[in-house]
Amino acid sequence: MTANFTVSKVSKRQFDVVIVGAGGSGMSASLLLANAGLNVAVLSKVFPTRSHTVAAQGGIAASLSNMSTDNWDFHFYDTVKGGDWLGDQDAIEFMCREAPRVVYELEHFGMPFDRNADGTIYQRPFGGHSSNHGEKPVQRACAAADRTGHAMLHTLYQQNVKARTHFFVEWMALDLIRDAEGDVVGVTALEMETGEVHILQAKTVLMATGGAGRIFAASTNAYINTGDGLGMAARAGIPLQDMEFWQFHPTGVHGAGVLLTEGCRGEGAILRNGLGDRFMERYAPTMKDLSPRDFVSRCMDQEIKEGRGCGPNKDYINLDMTHLGVETITKRLPSVLEIGHNFANVDITLEPIPVIPTNHYQMGGIPSSITGQVVAPKDGGQQVVNGLYAVGECSCVSVHGANRLGCNSLLDIVVFGFAAGKHIIANCGQSHHHKPLPSDAADLSLARLSQLESCRSGEYSQKVADDIRATMQTHASVFRTQASMDEGVAKIAKLRERVGHIGLTDTSRIFNTERIEALEVINMIEVAQATLVSAAARHECRGAHSVSDYDRPADDPTCPLGRDDVHWLKHTLWDSASNSLSYKPVHLTPLTAQSIPPKVRTF
Repeated sequence: MTANFTVSKVSKRQFDVVIVGAGGSGMSASLLLANAGLNVAVLSKVFPTRSHTVAAQGGIAASLSNMSTDNWDFHFYDTVKGGDWLGDQDAIEFMCREAPRVVYELEHFGMPFDRNADGTIYQRPFGGHSSNHGEKPVQRACAAADRTGHAMLHTLYQQNVKARTHFFVEWMALDLIRDAEGDVVGVTALEMETGEVHILQAKTVLMATGGAGRIFAASTNAYINTGDGLGMAARAGIPLQDMEFWQFHPTGVHGAGVLLTEGCRGEGAILRNGLGDRFMERYAPTMKDLSPRDFVSRCMDQEIKEGRGCGPNKDYINLDMTHLGVETITKRLPSVLEIGHNFANVDITLEPIPVIPTNHYQMGGIPSSITGQVVAPKDGGQQVVNGLYAVGECSCVSVHGANRLGCNSLLDIVVFGFAAGKHIIANCGQSHHHKPLPSDAADLSLARLSQLESCRSGEYSQKVADDIRATMQTHASVFRTQASMDEGVAKIAKLRERVGHIGLTDTSRIFNTERIEALEVINMIEVAQATLVSAAARHECRGAHSVSDYDRPADDPTCPLGRDDVHWLKHTLWDSASNSLSYKPVHLTPLTAQSIPPKVRTF
């Protein structure tokens, strides 16, 4: 049966708030909104508890001081330094101050944290988190074994069920609807079960669609992470910020890409090269294996490049947990034990497990403020996009700067999910009326669907997707060169042309996965092009953006370790329509704390 996408068949529904995405950030916001009596719709491509938040393992950062002396100022310093000074210090202070409160809120919701003997929440050390401004590692990650994201997501879902939040499960948001004034007044969405297109009109739309790690060939991300929210924003004329910065997690299972939590090293696991050496002691004498992820990944890659890798091809590093003992591993790292058996054929209690840096997290995203409001350039400044919010990994507040610290992601999604929910209640609640929908509200989405329908002999979407992933893996990986990035920019431009010629062999309506995958690839190309164009233009090394052409020693007087604060201490903004870049300054002034000036980033 051929689908016939016409305006006459598009239904319309009204809500106070439409939330796109049912992960930790989306459900944090929806919980507050539903409890405030607002009519909330939450759209999700999958059942809410299958959202990618469920895959987070190690913990959520908060300076509770349950296991060692800690405070929010130490957390603030670590996050600024971890992000290589590209993070906005006002947003970072807000997040670190809020951290203990939101963790206790989750505890009161029923989140099953591990416990110390005195009943307090168990905390473990984590990469880049230190006491007294870098003096020594600190126990800051509040953990539920190695399934913290799973515990959080189920807790938030249960609370949302209690609050009677309205979930639209297996619905894919297609496009933002903007009126003549540029305000966002709703979204179009595809109901997968029926193949029907709907308009969901709203006073406020909140984007919480997560990351886009599936633009890379090797990724810890779920297959649903195709950058849908970023694609929607880019097509709606909203720039994407700092997309050159992608984190590669040091410990993805070699050959499988499955994540092994940083909590392994927090519990005492050691990275060893082919000689059996604990090589991180040479690179980071203080923090060792618990240095920030971008730093550890580069050290691992360096060991492999210099011939000290493990295995017959010397192409991976060993993560050694054998000294931790069976009791600690089964209690604190049960999922890692299972992953070792299932994906590496290794019993981690008896032998090391092979690991390799694997794409994990995007630091960039839709530009947003502390309150979650999306901001865009206008008349030389930044202006709020009325009716639109973004939280979680799809957003860029920016608290992570050029490199996120481990367990700051679960913190980010809850802090800013709650913050956005509170701001919407205070400013966009029941007293406001819906703005009228434009007459062409569904036209863009219908045209995109019709294009896919009519191109029966076009390219298969997954062939194009595989070529996107291969291009990104080759030209935007852990180590980059200017020539390689420039070549990648040209390749991705050609791939964008091919995306325009994707077709469908199956045009049926009901659960047409070929159509869904094609729509996902259309979003992926936006993210991929934003990444490579932004990366090729940034002529320095900063955080996760490491370019060998610009590498310098730590004692370089102008660009220590390749970081050029004179010319590149600024945020990148990529515009899709013109494929062009602009920039805006980093917020170096915190809310109340003293500003932390840039310095050499060593560990």
